[in-house]
Amino acid sequence: MSRTHLSLAPDVEEFRRQFEQISSDADALVALLSDAQFTWRPAPAAWSIADCFEHLNTTARLYLARLDEGIADAIRKGTYGEGPFSYNVFGRLIVASVEPPPKFRMKAPQAFQPAPNRIRSEVMAAFRAYQVQYVDRLRQANGVDLGRARVSSPLAAWLPMPLGSGFALMAAHERRHLWQARKLMQHPEFPICR
Repeated sequence: MSRTHLSLAPDVEEFRRQFEQISSDADALVALLSDAQFTWRPAPAAWSIADCFEHLNTTARLYLARLDEGIADAIRKGTYGEGPFSYNVFGRLIVASVEPPPKFRMKAPQAFQPAPNRIRSEVMAAFRAYQVQYVDRLRQANGVDLGRARVSSPLAAWLPMPLGSGFALMAAHERRHLWQARKLMQHPEFPICR
């Protein structure tokens, strides 16, 4: 059966499913929390659950522009394909390095630090909006060869990776910080709502 112009390539459909699952998981996690729990930190310099989400928002804001560039460049160059796509070792290693549970801790660069003191409704509205934007970029990339098209990181523009690895990296990064948020909820001093 051939794909219609509205159907998504299997790789694109899988990434779409991942971003929608992340959004659903995030809503379920945050729905259980009071505002005090959402902003609680185990130590003054440690991140709260709010900080985890705000970091993801900051990352999305910076990374979506790179995805736009990668998609536009692929379309301009005619880098099309239907998949399934294969991704190089570098892209696979980068993605694996951020999947939860973390293999090692990384300090977020200054540009990716969470914005301070945003209210819960703003943080989560932004998070949901960015998930929709990721899915929108996937639709724009449908038909592009995700293995040959390239995207660069805001951190290392000199080191491009396959566009598909870029989408996989963002999904893995979001899962990592949802894992971090869940771990905060297991902290012995995490506030209990009564």
